[in-house]
Amino acid sequence: MQLLDRLRIVMINTSDSGNIGAAARAMKTMGLRQLVLVQPDEFPTAKATARASAAADLLHNARVVQTLDEAIGDCQLVFGTSARLRTIPWPLIDPRQGASRVMNEPEGADIAILFGREDAGLTNEELRRCHFHICIPANEEYPVLNIGAAIQVICYEMRMAALERQASPVAPDQSGMQQWDEPLVSSEDMERFLRHFEETLLDINFFDPNNPKQLVTRVRRLFLRTRMDRLEMNLLRGVLSTVQKRVKERP
Repeated sequence: MQLLDRLRIVMINTSDSGNIGAAARAMKTMGLRQLVLVQPDEFPTAKATARASAAADLLHNARVVQTLDEAIGDCQLVFGTSARLRTIPWPLIDPRQGASRVMNEPEGADIAILFGREDAGLTNEELRRCHFHICIPANEEYPVLNIGAAIQVICYEMRMAALERQASPVAPDQSGMQQWDEPLVSSEDMERFLRHFEETLLDINFFDPNNPKQLVTRVRRLFLRTRMDRLEMNLLRGVLSTVQKRVKERP
């Protein structure tokens, strides 16, 4: 199903290869095919293949990378799965709301959903790379899901949203899919912009790098929420470069 082909499941530092196999099986039953593994403790293994059952082809085609940047650098939309509330709240949605957003992304956008370690989930730094956090509204008395089960729930919602879209064919300009004149920026481009923005703040002595408090995190949240396109980002980077130039020209 074409609407699901641009989705990738990213598993970070998975310790039990059996969970990778379970994830592949969950993905294949729902029609997702892109699996990216960031520094898995063990892979490939016979255990992963056994747990994958008939989804061993997803394991064979899985991409193993060393950094999160390699996994999501070219993505325009990134979700992070989290069951914990953070000090600085991020836009929080459930899997069904996440699926709705995926269906409304511009054509050609690449989308990643991050899953963290079995014992600790995603780090705060990893979650700060995400546009939205997805939380499965589980039983409050026992809100613990195995990573394979969590992937199954989210992949199911993605498939249901895609089937609903497919069952109601409409003209492209009425599909509900966001139309835009410029491609949205990738995660890699956003990281470059945020570094440039922070450097400019330092150049104008806007904040003390030894005591930044939560300034940088809040700036990151602001721009991730904005969802800039490439033209808008180039414009802002031009402004930042001009500010830096003027500061250096000052006597």
